[in-house]
Amino acid sequence: MKPVDSHSREPEDCRLKLPSSMRMPEGERLEGLVELITFHSEETGFGVLKVKARGFREVVAVVGKVPQIHVGEWIKAEGRWNIDRKHGRQFLAEHLETLVPDSLEGIEKFLGSGLIKGIGPVYAKKLVQAFGLDVLEVIENRSAELERVEGIGRMRRAQIKDSWKAQKTIREIMTFLFANGVSTGRAFRIYKAYGEEAIEKVRFDPYCLARDIKGIGFKIADQIAEKLGIEKDSVLRARAGLSYVLMELSAQGHCAYPREGLLDKSVEMLSIARETMEEALRIEVENGQLVVAPGQEDEAWVYLSALYMAEREAAGRLAEIAGGAHPCPAVDVPVAMDWVQKKLNMELAPGQKAAFQGAFQHKVLVITGGPGVGKTTLVRSLVKVLAAKKLRILLCAPTGRAAKRMAELSGMEAKTIHRLLEFEPSTGRFRHNARNPLEADVLIVDETSMIDIQLAVSLLRAVPRNGLLILVGDVDQLPSVGPGCVLRDILDSQTVPVFRLTEVFRQGAGSRIVQNAHRVNAGLMPEVGEKDEGMTARSDFFFVRAEEPERGVELIRRLVQEAVPRRFGLNPMTDVQILTPMQKGELGARHLNMALQAALNPHGTDVERFGWRFREGDRVMQTENDYDKDVFNGDIGRIERVDTGEQELVVRYDDKKVVYDFQELDELTPAYAVTVHKSQGSEYPCVILPLHTQHYVMLQRNLLYTGITRGKRLVILVGTEKAVALAVRNVEARRRHTTLQRRLREAFDAERRS
Repeated sequence: MKPVDSHSREPEDCRLKLPSSMRMPEGERLEGLVELITFHSEETGFGVLKVKARGFREVVAVVGKVPQIHVGEWIKAEGRWNIDRKHGRQFLAEHLETLVPDSLEGIEKFLGSGLIKGIGPVYAKKLVQAFGLDVLEVIENRSAELERVEGIGRMRRAQIKDSWKAQKTIREIMTFLFANGVSTGRAFRIYKAYGEEAIEKVRFDPYCLARDIKGIGFKIADQIAEKLGIEKDSVLRARAGLSYVLMELSAQGHCAYPREGLLDKSVEMLSIARETMEEALRIEVENGQLVVAPGQEDEAWVYLSALYMAEREAAGRLAEIAGGAHPCPAVDVPVAMDWVQKKLNMELAPGQKAAFQGAFQHKVLVITGGPGVGKTTLVRSLVKVLAAKKLRILLCAPTGRAAKRMAELSGMEAKTIHRLLEFEPSTGRFRHNARNPLEADVLIVDETSMIDIQLAVSLLRAVPRNGLLILVGDVDQLPSVGPGCVLRDILDSQTVPVFRLTEVFRQGAGSRIVQNAHRVNAGLMPEVGEKDEGMTARSDFFFVRAEEPERGVELIRRLVQEAVPRRFGLNPMTDVQILTPMQKGELGARHLNMALQAALNPHGTDVERFGWRFREGDRVMQTENDYDKDVFNGDIGRIERVDTGEQELVVRYDDKKVVYDFQELDELTPAYAVTVHKSQGSEYPCVILPLHTQHYVMLQRNLLYTGITRGKRLVILVGTEKAVALAVRNVEARRRHTTLQRRLREAFDAERRS
């Protein structure tokens, strides 16, 4: 048996075969108090416990599966004894259940185990001394009495009561999931979503888990449904399967999918008759969950209702904003241009001048172009003139890093879109919307290529009808992580003026990063200087050859830990970012994160949850929008504290600290290495980009281009020339199924007719 305290998976076989004359009797029973938890996996339930068992002088090792366990609990186990080669005598429990302890010693250990927030070993002792065997009943039903204990006031008492109540429900959910053969790791999320009605709700419709709970997909919900007796060919299962397939497709960026293709995928995945799938689609359309409408070439497409409405509303609102009078008073554009060029001590290029003039002629316009072409200089110029005309100006971007960079370069405050719109947790909606628009005359949005259709419609709702809207972004970058292809669709619809900047000037002309970004975008291989492997050449762009993935991992570790800090004076923990095409594989984000954590931050207080070990000092990324915490998908921070007593972890994001319960850590992932998709809207002093043929399915021109443009001072490609060449050649990026182009043309035509 492998040492359980250093491996987080159960052993293949922990039994030593004994001669029949020496074997222990089958069906033994054992009861006792849990003294120590050597190992326990919340995902599988597998655990190794040290138990003070009845009838035994020595502490007994018990091996088995239980959804949740704490020191001080009383266990009942059925199974058999076993002699392990390494660990000696163990009780292998085939059935294991836990009971609330009924002894003073057990209760004290139970309460002091960290189970209940607000109670550590010190308060556990005080509570047991004050209330004896009644303490658990006091916590549950007479919590006001807790304030008799020194140090427990109203706030701590409320914390203890709420935590006890939550833990009780979570344990019931865990037991329910465990009994149905499902990992218990998402019990906390289920509790947060459904509260005390969780089990009743899941029994009524287990497929709600796939719709509502991150990390629980259709297969897990389907497994529970089968245990609960729902037939494999039922219409309920077919309806859930249709929505699941569409949600999976939206996660790939699609806003809809051709009807026949969707039915084919669903029939294949679910092994359900096509007639049943047709009936399920009819019911979902009648109930308003799905919409069938014309897509490209009038082919019938199926939409999730929210995405269908988002496309239609976004198009209509953009057309409304584009009409009407311009908010800026009359401006002599040539005079204004001369004035601002003198003020900023620079001269606008011809393309910039055309866009500058366009901003005073149109109410909606797009400014696009690659790195070094002066998008930021143009925005600064416009802000200067519009502010001089006393117009109220707001700047925003999809991510915190993009907003911060926009503020630094424009000299004016910029916010993330989410913070600009002001989410209200009490209503679940943004405060600024069509009824309460932003108080602004001008809204300038940067990194528009990152905006998905749902965020786009929320933003457009809040833009005043008489406002000027300037969308800035690089249309050649990767599209948004979420569904839609908003910037590309706006350009392709030809409904609003587009100004594409192409002239590379200023410091960009001397930067190999900028040069190579434009070369890649034009279908040419990037150029590197001589002696690039040793990084002795004067350059900001290098290629390091690594034919084997294992060699690539080792080279990346050495670059981050040794070469880059020594040669360029950059901090490996704050200035260097690994960007990789995908999550999986040796050169994927997951494996690289483990390697870099071991190299850069090997020691410190940590906690293991959801397949990761989170350690004080680690760089981490938020992976979903959490409006209550005011952190959003893609935000990167550092772990400041891991508090095992309070079962909490604290992350610092720039100027604020955010607290996570240990059960919420599936919102975080280590961020020494992130995917190129997740890096959009950010810039880093140094980017290291592994490109290998093992990334074959993701090797695309816009991915390589996006990765290169994330680097400010230094970009290093690690991998093979073949992989780089594949990425440069591959422009056939999978086209997303969207109909925003069509909706925009229809909306602008309708606006012109009205």
